[in-house]
Amino acid sequence: MTRGATGPAPVSAAAASPSATAAGLGWQGVARLGLVQAMLGGVVVLTTSTLNRVMVVELALPALLPGLLVALHYAVQLTRPRMGYGADRTARRTPWIVGGMAVLATSGWLAAVATAWMSRDATAGITLAALAFAGVGLGVSAAGTSLLTLMATRVHPSRRASAAALVWVMMIAGFAVTAGVAGRFLDPYTPSRLMLVSGTVSVIALVVTMLALWRLESGAPPLRRAENEAMTRQRFFAALAEVWADPQARRFTVFVFASMVAYSAQDLILEPFAGLVFGFSPGETTRLSGVQHGGTLAGMLLAAMAGRRVAGAELGSLRAWTVGGCIASGVALLGLVVGGLFAAPDWPLRANVFLMGAANGAFSIAAIGSMMALAAGPVSAAGTSGLSGREGTRMGLWGAAQAIGFAGGGVLGAVASDIARWLTGSPALAYALVFAAEAVLFVVAARLAMRLRDMPATPAADAPAVALGNHAAFAVSPSSTSTRERP
Repeated sequence: MTRGATGPAPVSAAAASPSATAAGLGWQGVARLGLVQAMLGGVVVLTTSTLNRVMVVELALPALLPGLLVALHYAVQLTRPRMGYGADRTARRTPWIVGGMAVLATSGWLAAVATAWMSRDATAGITLAALAFAGVGLGVSAAGTSLLTLMATRVHPSRRASAAALVWVMMIAGFAVTAGVAGRFLDPYTPSRLMLVSGTVSVIALVVTMLALWRLESGAPPLRRAENEAMTRQRFFAALAEVWADPQARRFTVFVFASMVAYSAQDLILEPFAGLVFGFSPGETTRLSGVQHGGTLAGMLLAAMAGRRVAGAELGSLRAWTVGGCIASGVALLGLVVGGLFAAPDWPLRANVFLMGAANGAFSIAAIGSMMALAAGPVSAAGTSGLSGREGTRMGLWGAAQAIGFAGGGVLGAVASDIARWLTGSPALAYALVFAAEAVLFVVAARLAMRLRDMPATPAADAPAVALGNHAAFAVSPSSTSTRERP
């Protein structure tokens, strides 16, 4: 990366970071981080999904209100680069993860309090809800950015895709378990019961997070070297400009934004498309969403093999899986175009949607692995990463692009489909135009991904071995959720 005048002087890979001298996290450590991610997902799904339903159904408020509150929690995640920069200054991620979870848990409970308050004083309740949802965004930014950075700097390069798959599957499990268990205790609904359930979930999330992170990062001391002291003196915008000056970081930011817009643009229109064009009932469209999520899980597990060797054959690099997943996603979307325009209702829609979910899951896990690789830097002779010292700032920049792209894509897809229906008068043609535009955007994202540096998944063959322990297999129970949050 090109260094500015205020940037630190280069140092050897061996002295670059604590993780450069310590073996990578084993599978137990990765699973502990996955547990934190599951707790984060549990609080988020209760806040963004369950409270959404309570506002609209029990309180009979306009659906626009929870929509704006969820949009606010995404907008606040523009602070992710600043959160990552703050963690870079101390080179310790655990305090930021725990602190972020504390803010998230408190804000999640306050959001429930605000929702209950709306039944008595709508103005005061909405004001508190706005503050609470902003706090949720801040908590997700601090905890999620630092957790990903910790993975990038402590997980061995050969494990990145598998580690990302495990952690994200655990997050989805957190969505499903929290939604199912909390849903049981919320019936029959009362405002006090809502606050009690939300408070219980928040306390459990914070306690489990602290236990999971206990001494996880203590294998190496914080950075204490001339480079780190120079970085401590560097201001945030100078650090951000330094990261943005790197063509790889800049290109990857654009890729993340474009791919997330393409990924999420169908989020709000797939079920209406199935109902209007294929005549699916509400129950059938809900099950179709489950088929999509099942495909996503399958794709995630498949992409976990990126960089692995089976019977002497390499199963593809992170970049190859990212590019292939984007292209496959575009092809699946074109299948929806063809099926909706020419073959409804005989088109195998369920199989098409499953393949789209699998392609989405594969590219997303490979992209997260690539994000970790680009944040951590190239592989050193010892098999660990030679870090730039701006891992958190980089990860925060990409996390912000991801959050804004995901939020904007969902709204853009819904608005575009409404406008197209108004102009054409044909639901099938309107949805086909939106799906085709998404497919083109996925091709653009694939082209951007092809220009990224292909980080090696394993160190050079002549590099000294690093003790990493045994690779543990993990089993996943399929689950689905309508909320897809990526901290």
